[in-house]
Amino acid sequence: MAFNAPVFLALPQSSLFTFPPNSDPSFIAPAPTGSNTFAPPFDIPNHVYQAVLDPKVPLTVAAVYTVTAKLLNAYNKSTGKKPWAVSKTTTFRWLVVLHNVFLAVYSAWTWWGMFGALRRSMVSPLGPSGLSGFVDSVCHLNGPGGLGNAVFYSEDANAWISHSPNVVLTSDGSPSPHDMGRIWNEGLAFYGWLFYLSKFYEVIDTLIILAKGRLGSTLQTYHHAGAMMCMWAGMRYNSAPIWMFVFFNSGIHAMMYTYYTITSFNVRVPMFIKRTLTSLQITQFIVGASYAMLHSFVNYTIPVASATQDENPAASAAAVNSSASAGVIDMIKGAYAQKSMPCVTTTGATFAVWLNVFYLAPLTYLFGSFFVQSYLRRSNAGAKAAAKAGKEAASRRLSNNVALAEKAGWEAARNVEREVYGKDNEEAIESEKSANDQVLRSRQ
Repeated sequence: MAFNAPVFLALPQSSLFTFPPNSDPSFIAPAPTGSNTFAPPFDIPNHVYQAVLDPKVPLTVAAVYTVTAKLLNAYNKSTGKKPWAVSKTTTFRWLVVLHNVFLAVYSAWTWWGMFGALRRSMVSPLGPSGLSGFVDSVCHLNGPGGLGNAVFYSEDANAWISHSPNVVLTSDGSPSPHDMGRIWNEGLAFYGWLFYLSKFYEVIDTLIILAKGRLGSTLQTYHHAGAMMCMWAGMRYNSAPIWMFVFFNSGIHAMMYTYYTITSFNVRVPMFIKRTLTSLQITQFIVGASYAMLHSFVNYTIPVASATQDENPAASAAAVNSSASAGVIDMIKGAYAQKSMPCVTTTGATFAVWLNVFYLAPLTYLFGSFFVQSYLRRSNAGAKAAAKAGKEAASRRLSNNVALAEKAGWEAARNVEREVYGKDNEEAIESEKSANDQVLRSRQ
């Protein structure tokens, strides 16, 4: 039966904006190993899974990281930014290479696992269930696949519920870990949890920078600490937009750390690859914040069985037995009603959504600020040159403005990247330039 119900925007309920958010529901463990073809390669004990999702874990790690980074910054300033002795050893250099290789391989593995999960659970908006089917598949993470089959937590009922009579919950009233067809059981519960833990490990990036005598920027510290909290909130509260964080961030990190590894060996990498990576890094900030925020406003309708379906049992039986059952059901008036469904149903998921939005807002603002500064500087320089060139330059003003905007955007993205990811990027560029110089010298 084709069901093309509308998707619409509406203001979220004010009751969802409550802090602290409701502690229910509790975490939902990944599908057990061997339960299906695409089950996780190994089991994570439930007590371990739950323990690291305690809010004290990311708060403590983020606090220790922030204080340590500030203290080591002060130490580097006191020594005149002199590199630590260990940073000049061969062992240190190879440890940095192994660090980059590990993050590149791990990130690629995570991206591939999430790609499979999305391919198996994300419904095409061009399919029989239309745009509602697509929205349903990305908004609600638990339950069997199919429009209207989602299992979601109702804070009014204080229980997991579904509008489908065919969905069966576990004995404790939770979504079944064996239900397949939605993002959580298809892989997000497993890969997302590990990706959350990887955010603790990524602070080694800052330690490497500090060991080389440089200073870790405040924005870099904010970036790492904020990523820990955002991943924790998304996984702890089963928030739908977190899949995008895991999928896109792991893909970009796979490429980024591969780039760092290659350039550390003075291998020449085309500049367009560097520009592409920088553009992707900035795009994920802007797109990620917009996508997350949209969840609070998106609603869609689903088909639900109505009471009138049982009032005509003969017609219902005919619908089941007929080879053209879909067409018969469509003709039974009142067999299905439409019900509006919000994309976000809990205070916890709402908290996770807006934590991500507020976390990404300063990064987006910084990009805009750098863009304006760069554009104005280049525009003023171009205006002076145009005044000297006369009327001929005026005819090229439009094309020049486009070029200025493009260059300003690239420079702004590069500046944000330098602030967020530290100055190891500059070393990669320097290594690349060194490799280019070697190639040029060999041709002379």
